[in-house]
Amino acid sequence: MSVADMILRFPVSLPDGTELLPAGTPLSRPVLRELSSRVADKRHPERRLFRHGTVRRDLKGLIRRGAYRTIFGDAGECAAIFRMMERTCFPLPVLAALDYFRRKDPYTYNHSLRVFALSCLLMQRLGRESLRGTEEITAGPLHDLGKVCVPLDILRKSVPLRRFERDILEHHTLAGYALLSCYLGNPAEPPAAVARDHHERNDGSGYPRRIRLRDRLSQVIAACDVYDALITPRPYRKVSYDNRTALEEITGMANQGKIGWGVVRTLVAYNRRDRPPTRSCKVSFEKRGTPPEGNLYGIILDDTGPPVIPQ
Repeated sequence: MSVADMILRFPVSLPDGTELLPAGTPLSRPVLRELSSRVADKRHPERRLFRHGTVRRDLKGLIRRGAYRTIFGDAGECAAIFRMMERTCFPLPVLAALDYFRRKDPYTYNHSLRVFALSCLLMQRLGRESLRGTEEITAGPLHDLGKVCVPLDILRKSVPLRRFERDILEHHTLAGYALLSCYLGNPAEPPAAVARDHHERNDGSGYPRRIRLRDRLSQVIAACDVYDALITPRPYRKVSYDNRTALEEITGMANQGKIGWGVVRTLVAYNRRDRPPTRSCKVSFEKRGTPPEGNLYGIILDDTGPPVIPQ
């Protein structure tokens, strides 16, 4: 991993204006260790996520809606996933960030909880050996933590972003990596790595480093992130994708080499009531869905000209 690929273009700043790292800082191990010691001279107290506020109740409500009713339709399996998630503990600054999203940006709060549950479910199906420890389970709800560094007017914007605004939005990956490296005390912790890499793609077409994504956990979170973003409300899209069209989009990404087939087949299997084994789950390439009109995702307003739509 090259530090040259991880130089901050924007500051890592908290919502109250506190600047933790200035723009131009390389996210090297020494820098992250110094940040951790500067933010707190002792280990951050931890609390179980499901005992914090209304998180448990909120998550139970979220997975009873739309496609998630089918995905989590097996009561026994759902209970097992909740027992797994019960073990998760987070430092208080991390929980404060989730509280911030709940108050100020419900899209990100609800999205983080759904990705938490869905990623745990998929990892369970893909094999317990894929989970190297409890710390991996915690990656789902923290993948977008860096968005606390993104101005709310950009997160909530319902018209196309300008190029510099899109750059600030993409900054959440490195910001999340810096924050979690600090709060968790180690940049090698899975949640920190996932926060950095969940927008990378298997073919190297993602961001922030344009690396080929090989880590299974990051691949699962990346797929869950895209799927949930498609089937749920977003500020930049008046109507969500219907579930069939969303699965067709995800399948297309796998066919292009952007997301792993094993993850996509597992997701498709959970969307079928008979829940076939991943290996025998047949995925259709027929396109019958229609993306919703008025979807502004990926449309970028050049600062000096008309909208530019990336190819």
